[in-house]
Amino acid sequence: MKRNKIYIILLVVILAAYFGYNYIYQEHRDISAETADYTINASDFIAEFINDSETAQTKYLNKTIVIHGDITAQTDNSITLNTSIFCSLLEPNTISQDTIVSMKGRCIGYDDLLEEIKLDQCTLTKINQ
Repeated sequence: MKRNKIYIILLVVILAAYFGYNYIYQEHRDISAETADYTINASDFIAEFINDSETAQTKYLNKTIVIHGDITAQTDNSITLNTSIFCSLLEPNTISQDTIVSMKGRCIGYDDLLEEIKLDQCTLTKINQ
């Protein structure tokens, strides 16, 4: 009888370790290949966060989003749309400022201090001249 309990405990420990390992070491998401959960204009997106940031974060957090907006600031690895949406790029930036673009990325949150919405793994989907 004691031996059966040891086997059951050992089985539970092995299963917990297996599922724990798979949970921690999940494959990374390929945001550029995913279908967007939301497609939205940058000014509407910003307005949702300004009006009720908690509800907007619940709605958009960790979702794939396509945003249409105007490039207001840029570096080699990031673009800011409409002065309030910071997009961290997967590839270096070659787009000129004051261009209207569509960016696809994953929403990672809202920074109350800087009043910026943060997106990562962003890729350019369309340039509107």
